[in-house]
Amino acid sequence: MEVCCCSTSSSVLAGAARGGARRLAAAAPPRWGAAGFGARAVVLAHPLPLPRPRQAAAAAGPGPRRARRGVVRALFERFTERAVKAVVLSQREARGLGEPAVAPRHLFLGLVAEDRSSGGYLSSGISIERAREACRGIGSKDADAPAAPQAGSGLDTDVPFSATAKQVFEVAVVLSKNMGSSFISPEHLAIALFTLDDPTTNNLLRSLGADPSQLSSVAVDRLQAELAKDGRDPAGAPSFKVPEKAPAAAGRSAFSQSLTKKKEKGALDQFCLDLTTQASGGFIDPIIGREEEIERVVQIICRRTKNNPILLGEAGVGKTAIAEGLALRIANGDVPIYLVAKRILSLDVGLLIAGAKERGELESRVTSIIREVREAGDVILFIDEVHNLIGTGTVGKGKGSGLDTGNLLKPALARGELQCIAATTLDEHRMHFEKDKALARRFQPVLVAEPSQEVAVKILLGLRENYETYHKCKFTLEAINAAVHLSARYIPDRQLPDKAIDLIDEAGSRARMESFNRKKEGQSSILLKSPDEYWQEIRAAQAMHEVVLSNKAKYSANANNQESGSSDVEVPYEDNSGSTSTSSLSADEPIVVGREEIARVASLWSGIPVQQLTADDKKLLVGLDDELRKRVIGQDDAVVAISRAVKRSRVGLNDPDRPIATLLFCGPTGVGKTELTKALAASYFGSESAMLRLDMSEYMERHTVSKLIGSPPGYIGYGEIGTLTEAVRRKPFTVVLLDEIEKAHPDIFNILLQIFEDGHLTDSQGRRVSFKNTLIVMTSNVGSTSISKGRRSIGFLKEDTESSSYVAMKSLVMEELKAFFRPELLNRIDEMVVFRPLEKTQVCFFYVLLRGSLLRICKPSFDDINHL
Repeated sequence: MEVCCCSTSSSVLAGAARGGARRLAAAAPPRWGAAGFGARAVVLAHPLPLPRPRQAAAAAGPGPRRARRGVVRALFERFTERAVKAVVLSQREARGLGEPAVAPRHLFLGLVAEDRSSGGYLSSGISIERAREACRGIGSKDADAPAAPQAGSGLDTDVPFSATAKQVFEVAVVLSKNMGSSFISPEHLAIALFTLDDPTTNNLLRSLGADPSQLSSVAVDRLQAELAKDGRDPAGAPSFKVPEKAPAAAGRSAFSQSLTKKKEKGALDQFCLDLTTQASGGFIDPIIGREEEIERVVQIICRRTKNNPILLGEAGVGKTAIAEGLALRIANGDVPIYLVAKRILSLDVGLLIAGAKERGELESRVTSIIREVREAGDVILFIDEVHNLIGTGTVGKGKGSGLDTGNLLKPALARGELQCIAATTLDEHRMHFEKDKALARRFQPVLVAEPSQEVAVKILLGLRENYETYHKCKFTLEAINAAVHLSARYIPDRQLPDKAIDLIDEAGSRARMESFNRKKEGQSSILLKSPDEYWQEIRAAQAMHEVVLSNKAKYSANANNQESGSSDVEVPYEDNSGSTSTSSLSADEPIVVGREEIARVASLWSGIPVQQLTADDKKLLVGLDDELRKRVIGQDDAVVAISRAVKRSRVGLNDPDRPIATLLFCGPTGVGKTELTKALAASYFGSESAMLRLDMSEYMERHTVSKLIGSPPGYIGYGEIGTLTEAVRRKPFTVVLLDEIEKAHPDIFNILLQIFEDGHLTDSQGRRVSFKNTLIVMTSNVGSTSISKGRRSIGFLKEDTESSSYVAMKSLVMEELKAFFRPELLNRIDEMVVFRPLEKTQVCFFYVLLRGSLLRICKPSFDDINHL
C-alpha cells in the first residue's frame, strides 16, 4: 500500500525530486482569487525552493496566507506520494507547453508520466510521448484559467490550477471516501478526470484511441487490489460503479453531490448490522434456555413509554444472544403484532467512533443515526457494550469539547423516537449509568444470570450440529457434559455457557488438526516402506480375503438359501497380522470428539491435569510414597498423608468446593517439614519451583496482610498484585507452603479461614481467585518444646530418650496447638501431622544424602583445580 504524504510545517506538499526523495517545502502564494476552488487551490513546490522576495511575502499578508495553508493541509494530507508526483508532473507539463494554468489535459499528462508500467498508462499502451504530441495538437487554452505567470517568476511547478482542474481534486476526495479508501492515489484522480465531461480531455482521449470507461474500470481494479494487499477485504468496501459523465462546468459537480447525498443517507447501513436479516438467512445460532429473558425484553419493548431494555450480566452469560434470539423470533413471526414489522439493527460502536477525529464529527454521526431511525419507524437499535458509547465525545471530562453522546440519546429516548436494546456488564452499569440518573431511568434493567449446568448442556446440544458441520467431526454426549462440568470446575474466572462453548470449539479444532497430522504421517509412512513390506501386506490382504470368502460361503449355506442376504452380510474377522490397513485412514472416516479430548483442552487452559490417567501417571502415583521417602526419612505418617491427598485429588474424589487438602506439619526444626513439601513439588509437579512458598515471618505486622491480596483503594500500592492471589490465579494447580505459620499476624488467619472453607479469595481488584486446585501445607514449630523436653537436641532425640512415646508426644503437641491457634482454624484443617524426632541412624542416612549432594556441587570446582 502506498504511503500517504502529510504536511508538516508548510502549507503545501513538495514535489518529487529526481533522485526519488520527496519532502515538503514552502511555496509562493496562490495566484488566483477566491472564486471557484478558492482557498483550496495549491501550488506544488520544487523540493529545493528558492527564497521568495520579501516584498512578495509582505504583499501576501499574514491572515489569508494562514487560512489558505490550513485548508490546503487538510485537503492534501491524504495524497499519496504517487499522487503528489502526478500533480507535480502535470504542473511541469503545463509549464513546458507554455500554458498559463494546469488544465485537466495536463493532469492527464502528469498521470501518464507517473505510470511507468510496461503496458502503458493503465495497460492501454499510451506513452507519455504520444500523449504530449496529441496534447500539442489540441493546445487550446481554458477560459477559466488564471493569468499567465510573469516571465522569470521561475519554478516549473509554480503554475496555478484552472477551475476544472480544481474540480477534479474535489471529486477525487469524494471518490476516495465513497470507495472506503483512507488515501487519495493517482487512480482516484484518474477516475475523477474521466468522470468530468471536459471537451478538451475528451478530444485528447479520442485522438489517442482510449476509452474513458475502460480506463476507469482498470483504475477501480487497481484500487481494489491495493485494498486486498493492505489486508482489507475489497468485498467489504462500499460498492462502486464507474459513473457516467457529469458536466464539468457545474461548479460543485452533480456527481460529487450525488455521492455525498448517498453517503449521508446510509448511516444505518454504514454503522449497523441487520440482525433480523441475519436470522432470516440462517446466520444466527439457535438460542436455547433464555425464553424467560426474551419474554421480559418483549414485554418492555411493547410498553408505551420507557420501552428500552438494558441487559445486565457478566461477560459470557449470553446478553448478545438474547438480542439475537429476539431477532430469530421476529424472523419466524413468533412475536406480538406490534413487533412483526420491526427490524433489529446492531450498532457497531467501534466503527461509529473510528475516524471521528474532528470535533463534532461523532455527534453528527449519532444524530444522523437517530434521524434515520426516526424516519424508518421500524428499527430497534441494539447497542452492545453500550458503556463504550456513553461518555464518548468528551475530552477532559467534558471541558471545552464535544457533547457527551449519552446526552444526545436522552431526548430521543424520552420522546420515544429512538427505541433500543442496550447491553453491558454490572460493573460498567454502576460506573456509567448509576451516576447519570436521567439516563438510567430511561432504561429498564433485565438481569441475565449465568445459566445452570443443566441449561448449559441443553445450550450446547442445540449448538452441536453447527459446530459439527464446521469442524467436520462428531461431539459425543459425554463430550458435551464434560465441557460443561470441567469448565465450571476448572475455569472459574469465566462464565457459562461461553467457556463451555469455547471448550468444544477448540476441542473440535484440535481433533481435526490431529486427524490431519495422522493422515499425513500415514501417507509418509507408505512412501518410506520397502518393497518387501509391500509384498507382506499384499499377502496378508490375500489371506484375509480368502478367510472372508470362506466365512461367507459357510454363512450362505446355513441361511436356508436366502440369496438376498448372503451377498450383503459383512462377516467380522480378526486381523492377526499386526498391520493397519490404509483404508482405516480413509478421508471419509468421521472424527469423534469425546470426553478425553475435552479434558485435554481444559488441562491446556487451566494447567490442571483433568484427563484420564495414563500409564505414566498411574506409575507415578503408585510410586509417589517411595519417591518421597527417598528424600524424607522416618516420617511415614506425613508421607502417607500428603500422598493420599494427591491421589484423592487426581482421581476426582476430593471436595470440589475446597482445596485439595489442607495440612499442618508440626515438629521441631530440622525434621523435614519443608523438605517434604519440596519433595512433593519436585516429584509430582515437575520441579521445586512449582511450589509457592510464603515465609510467614514477613507477615508479622498488621499492615502486611494487604500484601497477600493487594492494597485496598486509597492506600499506597493500590493496583499492585497480591503475592498470594496473583500467583494462584496464574497457576491454580500448585502447592502453597505457608512456612512457620505461627509467626504470622493473627489477622492473616481470617483470610485463611475463607480459603480453607470456601476455596476462594477475593483480591483488591474484586477478582475471585479459586484455591480449589491447590494443596495447602502449613509448617509450625509449635510444640517443639514439648518434644525436646528441654534438651538441646536439634532435630532429633538421643537413643536413651524413651520417657515419652510418640503418642504421648503427639498429645502434648495437640494441646499446645489448641492453645495457640483458634478452634475455627484447626477445625478447617484436614490433617495435622506431628513429625517424629530423628534418631541417630536416620541422621547418618541424611549425612550420606547431603554428602552426595555436596560432592555433586563441588565436582566442577575440583575439576577446575585439577586442570591448574
